[in-house]
Amino acid sequence: MFPSSSQSTSTHGEWPPNSPDLNVMDYSIWSILEAEACSKPHQSIDALKKSLMKACNKIPQEVIDGAVDDFPKRLQKCIDAGGGHVENK
Repeated sequence: MFPSSSQSTSTHGEWPPNSPDLNVMDYSIWSILEAEACSKPHQSIDALKKSLMKACNKIPQEVIDGAVDDFPKRLQKCIDAGGGHVENK
């Protein structure tokens, strides 16, 4: 069905999982953006984009630094959990 050039040659374990536990945006920043930018309906995609940009600019640098600094600890927790879910604390 598919030509051999389009078939994946990777084996299980070579491709990292798409885990929100290991994505700074997912475990820290998106909730802030959602609360700020999505608190009201938008009339267009452009309006939503502008609202998200405004919300991004309001995030204090300390919040971003804290999320980035927390990453090594979250990575270790994920390793300790055997790649499973890590509670957000």
